Amino acid sequence: MKRLILVVVALAFAFAAGGYAAAKSYQFTGTVKAVDAASVTVEKSAKETWQFEVPKDVKGAAPKVGDKVTVYYKMVATEFEAKAATPTKAKK
Repeated sequence: MKRLILVVVALAFAFAAGGYAAAKSYQFTGTVKAVDAASVTVEKSAKETWQFEVPKDVKGAAPKVGDKVTVYYKMVATEFEAKAATPTKAKK
């Protein structure tokens, strides 16, 4: 019985910890405009062009200029710079 309780608690902890570590996934579809060793530039429209950093272990085939691609990505912060909020005056 104790072993069963330990397993249930361990599984609950693992699921809870995993939920905080997973970043939400997004996708961006467009035409490849530029490719270099570390990045790919994808244009969705004349007003919207994004550049993606490409890690060495990325999944899928290497895109070429002119290919229509869907990029699956996650937003991950690399640094925060915070400034104190200025207090607002209360209205009378």
